[in-house]
Order: sequence, then structure tokens, then C-alpha cells
Amino acid sequence: MQVSYHGHSVVQVMSKNKNIIIDPFIKGNPLTDLTVDQVKVDVIILTHGHNDHVGDTVEIAKKNKALVIAPYELAVYIGKNSIDIHPMNLGGAYQFDFGTVKLTQAFHGSSYQEEDGTVVYTGMPSGVLITAEDKTLYHAGDTALFSDMKMIGERHEIDIAFLPIGDNLTMGPDDAKDAAKWLKAKKVVPIHYDTFPHIKQDPIKFSQLLPEGVGLPLKVGESYRV
Repeated sequence: MQVSYHGHSVVQVMSKNKNIIIDPFIKGNPLTDLTVDQVKVDVIILTHGHNDHVGDTVEIAKKNKALVIAPYELAVYIGKNSIDIHPMNLGGAYQFDFGTVKLTQAFHGSSYQEEDGTVVYTGMPSGVLITAEDKTLYHAGDTALFSDMKMIGERHEIDIAFLPIGDNLTMGPDDAKDAAKWLKAKKVVPIHYDTFPHIKQDPIKFSQLLPEGVGLPLKVGESYRV
């Protein structure tokens, strides 16, 4: 399994069977190295409904005929665009042809603001566990620190975790340090920072808070083979 980071919370996962993208916020993302036309994927996974995570899902899904996996209300909302969807909910897991996806809880909000300013409720926010090729990836989505991360770490052998460090809207570096400890992830990649002025952070300093060899501050566009 190969993973790559593309700014904000955008993560691509390339398995033997499928190419997956998580939270594809491309247009309007000042940090990403991607364009919508470049994104060639089979599956899109969304953690929650905020515009900076749903991003360009509809356009990418239509161009690629991709499956969208998302929390139930968000999936139904996205599905109105004649897109193939697979709704899930917190605590549920499903075996896809590329591996297993399980949604975990996340402490955050979840709503989508339409162009006219209308705010649409999109269900519960989530994190996501992907198990494929005998490896497990955890993308925490947008979340505060919560004690059940200990349980997630106890029940799943996490090879790589993507944790928000931006503070203000999510965990900051100190809380993300504790999250990494509780999750027992072999590698931890900081995400959701620097995109906007109020979430500026130093990923190198964050990684130095972790045990040697655990922090993996990927540069935008950089890949790592799990």
C-alpha cells in the first residue's frame, strides 16, 4: 500500500486493486499539488461534510465514475448528483473489493454550505480505518482528542495514522501527541495545518514530540510505502 499527502487533509491511497482519495479538497486549497483533472481514482472516502473536506467530490466522482463512501446523511446528500454511493455509519465496517473500511467516531461538526449560503446538515463526522494488503491506515478526519482513541489503538494494529494538528478547529500538536500515543501507530503523519492563517503549525516540531521514528511529516506530494 502506498500513501501520499496532498495538503490540508487530502490523502491518496494506492492499493493493488484500487486508487482511493480521502477528503479531496482541491480547488480553493492553496497547499495542494493536485488539479481535479489529475485525480484518477476508483473510490472517494469522505470523513464529514465541511466544504474543505467534501471539496471536489462531485466533479471527481463523475469524471472517474468513482464510488463515494461517506457517513449516511452525507452520502445521501452527495448521491443526489447521480453518483454511486455507499452510505455507512459510525462503528460500522464493510468489506469492499480493495479491503475493509470502518468508520470511527470523531468530535467535530458536519455540515455543507451551498453557494447561496444554505447550510445542510450532513450527519455525524467520522474518522476512517482502512485495512488492505494486511496493513491498516487511520485517517482521523477533523476531531478533538478523545479517550476512545485508546480503544482504537488497542483493537487495531495501525501502521500509519493521519492526525490533524492545526488547533483552533481540531486537535493541536499537544493533543495530537497524546492521540498518537494512545493509537500506538507505527507512523504518524500530521495533516490539517497551514491551509488557513488560524491553523498555522510546524509539522517538524510536532513530529519531534513523538518517539523517534514515529513522526512522518510528509511534504505536499510526497509518498510513503506502508
